[in-house]
Amino acid sequence: MKITRRQFLKASAAATAASALPLPALAAGQPSPPTTPLPGLKTPVTGKADKRLNILMIGGTGFTGPEQVEYALARGHKVTLLNRNKRRPDLFKGRVDMLVGDLNADVSALKGRSFDVVLDIPTTAPYWVRNVAQYLKGNVGHYVFISTISVYADNSKPGKDETDATTPMPEGVDPYSTDPALRGSQYSAFKTFSEKLVQETYPVSTIIRPGLIVGPLDPTDRFTYWPVRIDRGGEVLAPGDPNDRVQFIDARDLAEWTIHMIEQRTTGVFNATGPAEPLTVAEMLYGIKAVTTSGAQFTWASADFLEQQKIEAWKHMPVWVPPTGELAGFHFRSVAKAVAAGLKFRPLAVTALDTIEWNKTRTPEARQAQLEGKFNGLSPARETEVLAAWKASRAK
Repeated sequence: MKITRRQFLKASAAATAASALPLPALAAGQPSPPTTPLPGLKTPVTGKADKRLNILMIGGTGFTGPEQVEYALARGHKVTLLNRNKRRPDLFKGRVDMLVGDLNADVSALKGRSFDVVLDIPTTAPYWVRNVAQYLKGNVGHYVFISTISVYADNSKPGKDETDATTPMPEGVDPYSTDPALRGSQYSAFKTFSEKLVQETYPVSTIIRPGLIVGPLDPTDRFTYWPVRIDRGGEVLAPGDPNDRVQFIDARDLAEWTIHMIEQRTTGVFNATGPAEPLTVAEMLYGIKAVTTSGAQFTWASADFLEQQKIEAWKHMPVWVPPTGELAGFHFRSVAKAVAAGLKFRPLAVTALDTIEWNKTRTPEARQAQLEGKFNGLSPARETEVLAAWKASRAK
């Protein structure tokens, strides 16, 4: 299966956009969802931090944000959120200070404020960094920017670390554009430019580049598809070579480590994906199966066949990317620096089981969209078609 870097980034940007979609509206008379806790927030906390920090989190109510907020609060820190208060409104009401602002427009709620730390979770556009900086430049002790492993310009070579070249801004593209279409088509370049702007604006900064983030609360099905599909049982279409590598990180591991990096005032640039040791796609799928009682059986179809069937890596077969061509090294990024800085990984079994349990709490609309493969994964009907075609091709 040939998948170009452009196709991969397009799929990644689409998934990011999907994760930012508003939650389904409540029907008339339906009770409001509880403000907290959310299902899946099970990160263990061992004691309070040595020093209570005043932390501003930009975002904080989407997929990864609630984990960051919960862990910071559990460690005893004071948390302020800046967001539009539209997604999960008032989620942490009474537990955090809430500032309402739009990164694309008015963030004047930041005027006259200062913080020990800023944790910038959702920023994808340099304009957002500049907009916030008009109020926070010189008023922040430590700025932590959540970037992406997709900033790298070349993913063809395995084992590359944080020193690898990142994606330059294409000639003729305005880096401060507010056009949402550009945030998608130039996702890698915009994130790269945002990183540099953060480093130039704030003397003490940390850049964290996560890989695929997984676990409870992820609405995109970029990993959730597999635990839910395997738990359903039956014959499961599995992609490529069972020995193909995969990398991802549980949102709760990312949250815990990020807050500890803040507490230790650790600076620099870090890849944040996992696990620490190489993991194959077969180990991932069989590891997920081990926490179910479904008796699912895997049928492995080659990358070339999947391409013929218009089954896309990363999208229809989530997590997996065939280790060839421009993306041969994508699932081989070095995380040695982050591990040396304390990044730890919970067992795959925990992530898989918690994801299955969380998925049961989703709205009927969300679970129906998942079953239809609206964002990522395959519908049962399409999977059955591809399995039949694969068997027919083998019979010939």
